[in-house]
Amino acid sequence: MSVAAELAQAAAQLVVDEGMDYAAAKRKAARGFGTRVELPSHEELEDAVREHIALFCADTQPAELQALREVALLWMQRLAEYRPHVGGAVWRGTATRLSAVQLDLYCDDPKAAEIALINAGVDYDVASLDRPAHSRQRHGSEPLNVLIVSSPSAALGEPVTVHLVLHDADDQRGALKPDARGRSWRGDTAALQRSMAGPSP
Repeated sequence: MSVAAELAQAAAQLVVDEGMDYAAAKRKAARGFGTRVELPSHEELEDAVREHIALFCADTQPAELQALREVALLWMQRLAEYRPHVGGAVWRGTATRLSAVQLDLYCDDPKAAEIALINAGVDYDVASLDRPAHSRQRHGSEPLNVLIVSSPSAALGEPVTVHLVLHDADDQRGALKPDARGRSWRGDTAALQRSMAGPSP
């Protein structure tokens, strides 16, 4: 097995077993090889994640994914005015109970979504996230705000972490570009509902 394949497998285990995001998992896995190695693409890592799930989580992962998508749909309907799109492992079909739900909100005023949570009495924490390249071209390098909420899941019997990533409205077009294989990185509410009724996107 090549070093690149071993690194992808190691990173995939971190993603599935520890709930790490792709970037962090790749960096941590690379440190274990002791030499400078080329990191796998997100698509290559996702392939390894799917293989890991098929080997070790095939009996539990589908139900966990469906439960997380139910939480995502609830919040997308609740925040419909902010043009929510689900991304990450929940959208791509590789999520387990350790995965966070990632929702990208495209707001005319990013502060409005935060105010909506306050008015609804929803507790949240605030974090930041580097802007994607297509957004930096218009808005510079200032990070995006992320609102982190905890949402109960009856199906899982435990709360789910939901990351609400606040984007400017004009970032939506660039965010919907497909990956190198022509598959979408995000989906709107209708697309998520279709995925919940049929095969993963």
